[in-house]
Amino acid sequence: MTSRTTSRTTPRLDMIGLVVSDMAASLAFYRRLGLDVPAGAQEQPHVEAVLPGGLRIGFDTEEVVRSFDPSWTPPTGGGRRELAFLCGSPAEVDALYAALTDAGYEGHLEPWNAVWGQRYAAVLDPDGCAVSLFAAA
Repeated sequence: MTSRTTSRTTPRLDMIGLVVSDMAASLAFYRRLGLDVPAGAQEQPHVEAVLPGGLRIGFDTEEVVRSFDPSWTPPTGGGRRELAFLCGSPAEVDALYAALTDAGYEGHLEPWNAVWGQRYAAVLDPDGCAVSLFAAA
């Protein structure tokens, strides 16, 4: 009797993909949050940026998604996705929230001290999806 060994790999999260309606507007927003997006990327239909720790974030235009999935339609309503950005301090949460809302982005939750021990706020990206800002209180 011979023993069969099988090689199994565990999938790992490698990239978060976002479908955006306006690449330039979305990249401008996420650049303000510190993402290192290459200059000129807003002219491309697919863009990727590597995050600290190696995870990637990808942005695709609606046209790109429809090119491989013609039945795709944009989701509607809130709560479709939410990204959360760790800030260095409660003051940084407040300052970043103010900088984003002063730049014209819509505030969703003004900074507050959450019961779970964080300073927390949320703004909406150009597609209306909440982006959380938080730090240990």
